[in-house]
Amino acid sequence: MPARAERPLRVTFCPVNTAGVPWASVQALRRREVDARLVVFERYKLHPEADWSLEIPRDSPLLGRQARQWAALARLLPRTDVFHFVFGLTLVPQSLQFPLLRAAGKKSVMHYLGSDIRGKTPDQLAYGRKADTQIVGSYDATRWVPEAEVIPPGIDLARIEPAPRSERARPLIVHAPSHRGRKGTEHVIAACAELDADLELVEGLHHADAFERYRAADIVVDQLNAGWYGLFAIEAMALGKPVVTFLHDEAVRRTEEAFGTRVPIVNATKETLRDRLRTLVSSADERRRIGAASRAYVEQVHDLERTTDHLLAVYARL
Repeated sequence: MPARAERPLRVTFCPVNTAGVPWASVQALRRREVDARLVVFERYKLHPEADWSLEIPRDSPLLGRQARQWAALARLLPRTDVFHFVFGLTLVPQSLQFPLLRAAGKKSVMHYLGSDIRGKTPDQLAYGRKADTQIVGSYDATRWVPEAEVIPPGIDLARIEPAPRSERARPLIVHAPSHRGRKGTEHVIAACAELDADLELVEGLHHADAFERYRAADIVVDQLNAGWYGLFAIEAMALGKPVVTFLHDEAVRRTEEAFGTRVPIVNATKETLRDRLRTLVSSADERRRIGAASRAYVEQVHDLERTTDHLLAVYARL
């Protein structure tokens, strides 16, 4: 990126706050004296944080949506150096968004968060290559965007203390599906029914309320279909919880190689879930061992300050 005057770098994240990841990045960048903001189409129920909401729900009339989106772009162009798009979305139609930014001398990032690319064809994701760079959150996601930079989602570990050890007789297993079918919830329910443990499903809660339920867990089950873990698992590991989820072996290998640490997640499929959980249910020592390794892993891979360093390095290369 060309040298600027003494003013700070100006970054606009848009147009959604999926899983709170964009908002966390904005807050971290501000602490680094970057003029960062988050502009969203509408505030999400679970993660309503944003600096500016255009208040245009998905079901609003197309012409009205477009009018507000174009007005927002006109307002943001003179006060933005880098447009950081998330979840495969742009502020105005993709066919026009990137040519306009290039003509205006602005840089752009397309940042995928997982379900926005999973299972799509290269042709369906070709629009992302029009940005100056692409980012994905895991090595598993490079199956769809192999040329992308890998920056894992970061969380503010200074705000998350490991949870105290539980003394309950029956371990509590917590599962928080954003979509039951995609997360394999029916298999989680079936496996837990055969164990000497209690199961709590956390659904539809504001993030702050859901987080308190994660804190109470002895064991966390993330998902059984996607092949990698999400923010729920990251937060659970930060709390020192053992996490069970389905992981692709190649993504595990590349992650461990890149970060020089073991992935401590208990890998399970729908067929092996019951046995993996039974081991954890029967051994408090094993839960504590994996929980401690999980916190250390998050400090190495998902610390927001580390991921912000990486993000700033990407901006510097634009």
